[in-house]
Amino acid sequence: MSEHSFSPAWRAQPLGRRGFLRVSAASAATVALVAATGCDTSTPEPVAPDPNLITLPAGDNGLLYSLFLLALAKSTLYQKVYETPPTDLTTAERAIFSDLRDHEIAYRELLHLLLDPNYLDSTKAVQLFPVDFAFKLTSFTLTTRAGVLAAAQQLEDLAAALYPVVVPLVASSAPYQRVLLLKAASVQARHAAVVRDLLTPGSFASDDVVNAAGQLKPRTPVEVNTALAPFFAPYVISVANLPVPVL
Repeated sequence: MSEHSFSPAWRAQPLGRRGFLRVSAASAATVALVAATGCDTSTPEPVAPDPNLITLPAGDNGLLYSLFLLALAKSTLYQKVYETPPTDLTTAERAIFSDLRDHEIAYRELLHLLLDPNYLDSTKAVQLFPVDFAFKLTSFTLTTRAGVLAAAQQLEDLAAALYPVVVPLVASSAPYQRVLLLKAASVQARHAAVVRDLLTPGSFASDDVVNAAGQLKPRTPVEVNTALAPFFAPYVISVANLPVPVL
């Protein structure tokens, strides 16, 4: 504390013998207490940051990142199916997966551009994720029609349930951005319905994705991130900064 914080009246008063003894006794007690308890002057070891931790930003950008990760996951899956389709996938089904791939690549690129307006300029573009960051397909069985459809259903159901939660949270005043995301939400729902129909013709949806009233069961960014986490390992994605939806 600076000496300027003391009042002149305090400084002008003599301490006196009794006052001096009281202060001396208090000082001695303080010294004794410090000596008894010890005084740790060691510097704590700094905690190294986790090199594999990726924390999504707050606000609209964090929400766009969550959608981008889903588009990355789906475009990776559909590109693999397009390149090496299982032998029991019909010609018509291959055409459907080709369309799904084209849609997801378009959404991936759109979301990338929304996150980084300089994306198309290689001299100014920002690296969104580490160079070796990727969606891993090893846990899927992509050598059979059933395995491909199961993988597609898992990701499409996540997207169909996430978009209706994320879009209302977007605070941007840019109308084109909200319109684009609303249209994308509609397409995601149709993707999920198409894949389910391929698995079980005429099924459209079941009680694992809609409630008894026929309403979609929403999924929050936290839930979707948890579902996708194993596929992005060793990287760990934190969505703690994202807005919390009210469901």
